[in-house]
Amino acid sequence: MAVSESPDDNIRDIPKRSLVQSTLYNYPFAASPDIIRSNQKDTYFEGVLLEHLSTILRRLYGSRFAHTYNSEARTFTELLYLGLTTFIGNRTLGEEYCDIYQIESHTQELPEIGRRAGYILTAVLLPYTLGKTLPSLRARIRFRLENNLHRAPKNSRTSLRYRLQQYILTNLNALTSISTSPFYAINLAIFYFTGSYYHLSKRLFNLRYIFSKHLAPSEQRVGYEVLGVLLVLQMAVQAYLHVQNTITTSLPTEGPTAILDNGVEIGLPDPQDRDPLTYTTEKAEDTSRLRISHTTHTPLPSTSTPHRYDLSDPATLAWLQPQQTRKCTLCLEPMKDPSVTTCGHVFCWTCILDWVEEKPECPLCRQAVLGQHVLPLRG
Repeated sequence: MAVSESPDDNIRDIPKRSLVQSTLYNYPFAASPDIIRSNQKDTYFEGVLLEHLSTILRRLYGSRFAHTYNSEARTFTELLYLGLTTFIGNRTLGEEYCDIYQIESHTQELPEIGRRAGYILTAVLLPYTLGKTLPSLRARIRFRLENNLHRAPKNSRTSLRYRLQQYILTNLNALTSISTSPFYAINLAIFYFTGSYYHLSKRLFNLRYIFSKHLAPSEQRVGYEVLGVLLVLQMAVQAYLHVQNTITTSLPTEGPTAILDNGVEIGLPDPQDRDPLTYTTEKAEDTSRLRISHTTHTPLPSTSTPHRYDLSDPATLAWLQPQQTRKCTLCLEPMKDPSVTTCGHVFCWTCILDWVEEKPECPLCRQAVLGQHVLPLRG
């Protein structure tokens, strides 16, 4: 009597044959719900690893160190997770949970190690590298554009070149951001329609998924085509509004300005005396602080008094007692410009704003916190 084999055993036994057109089973391509569910599971397990690693770093080096190197810790956990699964040829926990296998779409075979390594590098290390280098590059481009627009003669401010530079300056953050890139949205819309290439890195290396369970003829695989239609409509509306706003926006006639993330236009100092070679991300922090100030509706301190309230002075906000509560749990130093979150915890103004930009939650109780909800204390 013949003994039936499981689909997993068949796949292990035929690594060099077509997985989709097996002689025993006809494995269908995985649908978009399976791939998204698998990705959500993998994200969950990566988050668990990150929490454990952050706890170890806080106990060994303190909270400030863990906060400073949070992006590095996140990248390390993603590399560790994919290195122990995808790189050595195993399935991730999410792929096992959803019964899907990763294959090369053009050969319909299990991917070679070079293709797997390339996917991991582009999916993890490339975004991390861009996240570290783009702010400095963006600051230099912004300075160059502001300089060119400020020095342009008044009679040339209606030229195509001037308008193009003004457009790039106004939309520089969106043009140089990965998450808001139109290519990302287009790839996601195609994925909703076809169920292939959830990540751009998978499209780059032609990696798709097959569903390893044998389906009965009456069973149907559903997709997310409705989400694809909604995403296409959203992109069309956003493109229309963007074009309309670009056409109707008047050109500046006075000093250089910058457009913040929330749409607020602020004036900038005269860039005549600034050297592009010395204009680094440290000087770009002023623009970041202006953005935070507008977001939280908090005026910036004057240059003569960089902090309104420095709790290293016992007389400042003396009602904050006992003494231990006057220290920020992020930097472990006396708080400067103490600010309270919606859950009631107090931190330095810059410390908590930097934290919620990376992770929008309270570092103590994990309750959701947005930057615009942080309130600075007043005497």
